[in-house]
Amino acid sequence: MHVSFVGAGPGDPELITVKGQRLLGEADVIIYAGSLVNPALLALAKQGASIYNSASMTLDQVIDVIEEAASHGKKTVRLHTGDPSIYGAIQEQMDALDKKNITYDVIPGVSSFLATAAALKREYTLPDVSQTVIITRLEGRTPVPEKEKLALLASHNATMCIFLSVHMIDNVMKELIDGGYEQDTPVAIVQKASWPDQKIFRGTVSTIGKIITDAKIDRTAMIVVGRCLDSQYALSRLYAPEFGHMYRDAK
Repeated sequence: MHVSFVGAGPGDPELITVKGQRLLGEADVIIYAGSLVNPALLALAKQGASIYNSASMTLDQVIDVIEEAASHGKKTVRLHTGDPSIYGAIQEQMDALDKKNITYDVIPGVSSFLATAAALKREYTLPDVSQTVIITRLEGRTPVPEKEKLALLASHNATMCIFLSVHMIDNVMKELIDGGYEQDTPVAIVQKASWPDQKIFRGTVSTIGKIITDAKIDRTAMIVVGRCLDSQYALSRLYAPEFGHMYRDAK
């Protein structure tokens, strides 16, 4: 039977997609990604569904549960946080299912970097400020390719959304400065974006480290860096009266 990898969204249970919610309610087996998934979503499971927390499971154990469910014709939902394509470790699961000829699909979700923009009420791509968003993380136990070191990416001075790195905040800021961000570049950190206990911290490349250390924030937080967090930008041409396009003539 079929397997669905479902993006649970960033935390707010209303930010799962309609399709993801439906599949979750239909599933016979649910394997969810630990404490990062809001337990309110598990309340959508139907009576009698088997629910597993993958935080304590190995890859082989996850695949075994899926294979066992498939052998009995059961529907399985593998529930990942945010959007499963970003730091979701789903490729290795999909490859393992391919080898066992178990079919699957992927249902996208609202990523935490998007929920962070909503929490900050900011647009990442502002005219004359930044038209590029870099999604990355600082090297830790999991290495990053040499050409994707944080300092090299920072040389673009684009908007950066840095995952999985707040516990190394001082190292992050050092890399950003080494890469070319000015010390007064705005930084915002959102912990648990869209959750009821969401917290927002603001500072600059030179000040945010102490702010975060003093607040004892060391997990489940997104780091956003860039001038998009300032208030100075050019207006979009899309809505300018002299700018014509296929839906509106220029005046």
